Amino acid sequence: MARSSQTEVAVLGALATEPMTGYALREAIRDVLGHFWSESFGQIYPALAGLEQQGLVERQGGDGRGAVYAVTETGHARLRELLMQPIQTGPPRNGLLLRLFFGRTLGVAACRDLVTQAKTEAQQRLREYEALAAQVAGEERHATDAPFWQLTISAGRHSAQAAIAWADECLSALDTIDTQEHTA
Repeated sequence: MARSSQTEVAVLGALATEPMTGYALREAIRDVLGHFWSESFGQIYPALAGLEQQGLVERQGGDGRGAVYAVTETGHARLRELLMQPIQTGPPRNGLLLRLFFGRTLGVAACRDLVTQAKTEAQQRLREYEALAAQVAGEERHATDAPFWQLTISAGRHSAQAAIAWADECLSALDTIDTQEHTA
């Protein structure tokens, strides 16, 4: 699925949850989808305009910033079509793993600092996911979406827990490497 199609999914999906202004849409994509999907703000507004031109969303209310956008029936059909397309993944890019791979050059202490920082960030993400799960569980307004939202939150929690366990394993391994270097 092309990048523009992915943007369409994010925009149509967010608006299918509830009609909102362009600003609220931007905030929802950042604050809600942002836990597992990033979208450039520079792509949201052009996508919204394009979707409106195609009749997939309609503007309700006035022009300008206060206009609320809602998904049309055609837009719901397009969203289902896009969601049925195969998932396309990009090549992995992980700056932390790239640095650890060349850790001999970087040094054990710097590697330890990087892994400790990654663990701290994962612990923060885990707290955020747990708070988000509680918030979604308490929202009656989106009760039909909540079970699906909980699935994505669960993936985030598991990913954060795995990152914490991996960091602990790395820190232990780095201690062993450090000890071996000092005894050699």
